[in-house]
Amino acid sequence: MLIVPPQIKVFAALASTDMRKSFSGLIGIVEKELGQQIENGDLFLFFNRRRDRLKVLFFTGDGTIILYKHLERGTFEPLRHADKQASSAVSQPCLTLSVDELRLLLEGIELSSVKRRARWRREAPQKIAPAASQRPLTHEQK
Repeated sequence: MLIVPPQIKVFAALASTDMRKSFSGLIGIVEKELGQQIENGDLFLFFNRRRDRLKVLFFTGDGTIILYKHLERGTFEPLRHADKQASSAVSQPCLTLSVDELRLLLEGIELSSVKRRARWRREAPQKIAPAASQRPLTHEQK
């Protein structure tokens, strides 16, 4: 069982990956092809061409971990952008998934058949600069 906090981002590479790649090779894909930084603590998914193998790469703060899953039968769902505009979908090398979608993918549940009910979600709080009256006085103002 893989326990992942809900605030973690999951990036799935859309192109097939050579499963012989290890730490350095996968980190190179993350940085050069996906345009992400491994040190952010996000999860990165890589599938082979037949989609029966999956590698998960993530950084723990002091090192990197690779999890490798090989299906005895069946395949992982081919991931596609939900965006209807094919031109923008082609230009992106990865798909961002939620932790819930990752769990469904690992369990073999087809993401395209999942129906989500409407839910309220809190938006990320915006950083607001303190008002002039709340700002600490500088040495010149005192």
